[in-house]
Amino acid sequence: MNLNTFANLKTMNIEVRDEVGLICLNSPSNNNALSELMFSELTKVLDHFESHDVIRAIVITGTEKVFAAGADISEIQNKNYIDVYQEQFITAGWERITTCRKPVIAAVAGYAVGGGCEVAMMCDFIVAADNANFGQPEIKIGTIPGAGATQRLTRLIGKSKAMDMILTGRMMDAEEAERLGLVSRIFPVSELVDEAVKIAAKIASLSQPVVMMAKTAVNISQETTLSQGVQMERSLFYSTYSLEDQKEGMAAFIEKRKPEFKDK
Repeated sequence: MNLNTFANLKTMNIEVRDEVGLICLNSPSNNNALSELMFSELTKVLDHFESHDVIRAIVITGTEKVFAAGADISEIQNKNYIDVYQEQFITAGWERITTCRKPVIAAVAGYAVGGGCEVAMMCDFIVAADNANFGQPEIKIGTIPGAGATQRLTRLIGKSKAMDMILTGRMMDAEEAERLGLVSRIFPVSELVDEAVKIAAKIASLSQPVVMMAKTAVNISQETTLSQGVQMERSLFYSTYSLEDQKEGMAAFIEKRKPEFKDK
């Protein structure tokens, strides 16, 4: 894949590791604050990775000290209600991650604060370094989370813990985050990115349409009743039986060999 188009990115570095697209947020002057420029660049990179078949999974990470430190306050402090309402602040641009059909893993080291924590939760799941800290401190600056934390965090860790974090602004370390289900795995900070890429590579080795169906089914569980979700799961399950990959996967299992998926 030709990445020359992105040679002049100002807020992130990107690379391709085999079938995994790696996005490293890198704006040290403001601790990876989520500026308009960063989201503009992130949207373009995600669009590019989604449009190329060589990329089958995506990892988003930051530096070892900070994943992302929330919204760039210098950009938003003077906005008023009509400004944020008319420009659809957050809605326009921030949520591109949530529309990715390919799997997106957040690899969080250091601080994921405010919008940074919310961006991590927009990903399909989070792996964390042992130095990771998560927080929603918006209440300390006279506002509330606006990029989904009151909804996603509550669904992930429950009402009591979400209320605790959002109403006090306290931080949650990696161990507590894993125990509550915000984080799926913890790695030493020096190994985080490589381990996240390994996980993404494992997913990338599987049938892409089946991976997308599985992702769709899990996401639906957050939006519907149990019976509706199970009905949708069943429909997607049935549809896998129209795929060559289902036939190949089951044949390989019976024959005790590695399957050769063709995404068909």
